[in-house]
Formats: sequence, C-alpha cells, structure tokens
Amino acid sequence: MEPTLKNLPDVSGEISGRSLDEWNAAYVKVENYFHALRIRNKLLLGQLVLRVIDRAQRRAPADRLRSATELAAEEMDKLVTNWFAEVLQTSPTGTDQMLSTRGRLALLLADMPGKWQDQFLRPGPWPEEFVEAMRETFFRAGPDFQLSKMTPRPLDLGAFGTLSKFGQLPYVRMALAWSAFALLLVAIFWLTHGGYEQVKAQWFLFFDWFKQNG
Repeated sequence: MEPTLKNLPDVSGEISGRSLDEWNAAYVKVENYFHALRIRNKLLLGQLVLRVIDRAQRRAPADRLRSATELAAEEMDKLVTNWFAEVLQTSPTGTDQMLSTRGRLALLLADMPGKWQDQFLRPGPWPEEFVEAMRETFFRAGPDFQLSKMTPRPLDLGAFGTLSKFGQLPYVRMALAWSAFALLLVAIFWLTHGGYEQVKAQWFLFFDWFKQNG
C-alpha cells in the first residue's frame, strides 16, 4: 500500500496548486467510485481514496490544465486498470480496450466485495481461489457478454387507464355525440313550448326583487 497523504496546504491554502475545495471534490468523486464497487470497509476505503489522491497531488504541479477531480479520476482508472492487468495477466495497453469495464464486472460477478474485499488493489501474490474466480468471471464477461435491457412497457393505470381510454372508442364517441344532439333538441323543444316564457317570467321576478331589496 502506498503511503497516505504527506502534502499540506501552503501559505495560500492550496495543495499542489489546487484549492482544498477542489481536492475535497476529488476525494468525494473517488470515494463514490469505490462505493460503486461495494467497498464498504471504512479503513480500507479511506486508504484506497487517499492512495489515489496522493498520486493525483504528485502529478498536479506538472499538469496545470486539469482540475483536481480530473486528475484523481484519471489516476484512479489507471491504478485500477493496471491492477486488473496484473491479476488477470492481461496487457492494459493491448487490443482489449474494455479491460477496465470487464474487470469491474468481473469483480462483482466473482463477489469480490463479499469474499475478498481486502485483496482489492493490493499487490500480489493473491489467493489462488481469488485469481481463478476473477479470471473465470472476466472471460465470462467478455465481448459477447450483454447486460440485460429493460424494454419500456406501458404504465398500468388500472381502472383509471380504462376510463382514460374509454372516450377513445369510436362507438363511445358516437354515443356521446348523439346524446348531446338529443339534449339540444329537448332544449329547443322546451324553449319553443313555453319554456322561454317561464324563464323570462322568472327573470322579471328576480329583477323586481333585486330592485326592491337592492
């Protein structure tokens, strides 16, 4: 295991030309990455994160164009990929550009977090059972391996979905149209057979009451 951080803030409050806030953001980024690999041991997690940050801080003075988070992400990927190459005996600069992705998948398929969490990123030799499990799952997660995909399915709204589609049926729309037409005929019949006079009489009564009590 590489030594933990030795760099301290200078008089300007920076470390390797980057602010403490930048290094804190880089720390969180690396920590979340290891969390995604299900590294749960607090001591191991802290050591791994500081190992990556230390590498990034050593590189930072010579690479002023990259943020602390970018440097940490690159060093993290380089560290993990090189470790995969050692365990799996595969060249990290070979033709297989998916070494990092397949290696991470192999970690989970081999249940590294549950069985060999203490072996992660440590130099060899490693337990033979661990190496065999990693290599077996690595080849199982080869180029032909495909992650399952969820096919979008319509949302089942139950009775509400049925009601929302009810009005889309042709015969329902026709029935509603005929009902509206029938109501219109009834209204016309009522108005032309005394209904209008009743409404007019009621309106005058209301108007007189309003004048007397207004």
